Amino acid sequence: MVFKSKIKWIALLVLILSTGSLVIHLSITKFSTSSLVFYAPKKDSDLDFPHLSEKQSVRYFRNKKLWGTVKSLESLQPYANPRSSYPVPHEKNNGYIYAKIFGGFEKIRSSICDLVTISRLLNATLVIPEIQESLRSKGISNKFKSFSYLYDEDQFIASLKKDVIIVKSLPENLKAARKRNEFPTFKPKSTASPNFYMKEILPKLKKAKVIGLVLADGGCLQSDLPPSMYEFQRLRCRVAFHALQFREEIQVLGHQMVERLRAWGQPFLAFHPGLMRDTLAYHGCAELFQDIHTELVQYRRAQMIKRGILNEELNVDSHLHRENGSCPLMPEEVGLLLRAIGYPPKTTIYVAGSETFGGQRVLIPLRTLFANVVDRTSVCRKQDLFDLVGPETLLPVDSFQLPPPKSEKQLKEEWKRAGPRPRPLPPPPERPIYRYEKEGWYGWITETESEADPSPMDFRRQAHRLLWDALDYIVSVEADAFFPGFNNDGSGWPDFSSLVMGQRLYESAASRTYRPDRKVLAKFFNITRDNMYYPKHNWTHSVREHLNKSLGEDGLIRQSLLSKPSSFLSHPLPECSCRISSARFQTPVEGIDGRYLYGGEDECPEWMQHGQEAVPSESMETERDKNDDNESEYENDVVQQESDDSGGKSSLILSMDRDDEWDPND
Repeated sequence: MVFKSKIKWIALLVLILSTGSLVIHLSITKFSTSSLVFYAPKKDSDLDFPHLSEKQSVRYFRNKKLWGTVKSLESLQPYANPRSSYPVPHEKNNGYIYAKIFGGFEKIRSSICDLVTISRLLNATLVIPEIQESLRSKGISNKFKSFSYLYDEDQFIASLKKDVIIVKSLPENLKAARKRNEFPTFKPKSTASPNFYMKEILPKLKKAKVIGLVLADGGCLQSDLPPSMYEFQRLRCRVAFHALQFREEIQVLGHQMVERLRAWGQPFLAFHPGLMRDTLAYHGCAELFQDIHTELVQYRRAQMIKRGILNEELNVDSHLHRENGSCPLMPEEVGLLLRAIGYPPKTTIYVAGSETFGGQRVLIPLRTLFANVVDRTSVCRKQDLFDLVGPETLLPVDSFQLPPPKSEKQLKEEWKRAGPRPRPLPPPPERPIYRYEKEGWYGWITETESEADPSPMDFRRQAHRLLWDALDYIVSVEADAFFPGFNNDGSGWPDFSSLVMGQRLYESAASRTYRPDRKVLAKFFNITRDNMYYPKHNWTHSVREHLNKSLGEDGLIRQSLLSKPSSFLSHPLPECSCRISSARFQTPVEGIDGRYLYGGEDECPEWMQHGQEAVPSESMETERDKNDDNESEYENDVVQQESDDSGGKSSLILSMDRDDEWDPND
């Protein structure tokens, strides 16, 4: 009896202690969660961006090892003015040239520059070209024509009035003849020579007074021109970097995006993945992806082979192409490279490009390495993008129609023709077929052998991509550093990254623009493939040395060899730059064909020499170097230098106190 009573008391004590422990833990949980911020997606209407005019001015010291300019290139200055006699065009010329441009943002920009150059070469009047990407989209805003959907027409015409006569349309007496196809039309290649135009096109232009050009290869004139035609190269630069200005709404929103990215008070890096379906198909990089995406790339590659765009086998070793540098760097690899250079996890990275094949899934490793990975949807409100697009006619809410059901006889015949390979059993009849399995590319790649024709919504999305690429182009050019995931691809088509790199080289040659050699980087990754996230110190040192060299003369020489032969705008040196005479400069580097790979620029005129800012004193430089030495290679601390009238608080503290301050994480 005594033993049983002791057990009862022990059980009661245990029960009391357990109850007390539970009460204590619940109390602790209640008080500790009061300061937690629970994640919930914010509605677009709740986002409250600060007015740019009210934004606090912030100064900060940059870590020169990560964000500093390239000193060896500081003497290069933009100078695309004519060097020799350049007569003003006369209205009595050889005739009119009108053009239709097919392709995305990169091809459009490059083609327009070539069109102006050809018009000057043939002494012709250029009609504002038609951008088919916007014309094919039915029901876009009536505010814009095809060219004005992207660029400012009046600025384009006014900026080039001393180079080429440009009109908005053909005269009334010629429009009807064009509709009847009475004028000769040509489809020149992007490698067409000046000789071709002088011998083949010019006689027909003089005879018919009007010719049409259809451009689909991203240009209509070869990139490398002889030294005697350097003035035409400079004309290309004036078109690309001065005359081709985006329409006002795009420029305003693009620069607002830059200001919002800088609102954190630290520099930011722009990264363009270059993962586009056409690019991956052309270079045979399907095996870099898995599941259905590989089939999508292979289908597009088969189309290119059928049309004669590509003269290769359908099935190739993608990993071998990757080792040759033909495939883009994956976002995971770029993230590891940036960490190897020394960029800290808090670095702001802006992902540019309207198309990233594979979607957000392929960006997950990059977001794991860097917390502040943003894109236009993070920096812009939805209303901002809607205002940019303008009022559009509504498309049918549900334009999708299920394909007609197949009869039992058709299904049996398809099963017999399937071949001897093992095939899975068909799903049971009672299983419901969900709509997502029949709609879009899920449906055609499993049910039919050919891709469905683009829908009206597909055409509209293609037009919208021009606007998104324009915004990303502005941000990428203005970024403190730029890293391309894919450029110099050798396809002959202009690519987004190369155009950005060319404009950054023209406007500010010393800006931090990486020009990596993907073939070298592939070897580096093969060395540490099994230990990518914890590489050895000598691997990190080798990667850092290669990428830092790509910023300067070594990178420019390589870019001149690989990129300039296919796209002049990607490397407008030495034709469109000049060099300050007082700067130290090594002997120019010439290629096998005698053209300059690096160097060879003219001396800057006196008005540019005197216009340069004074060089900082030695004491200032020494002090800054000391500050840089004290900074860690893996940190990018921001030191505030200004305060305002709020009791001496720094602007960084103020931004933390303000509830209405824009947060890139929102």
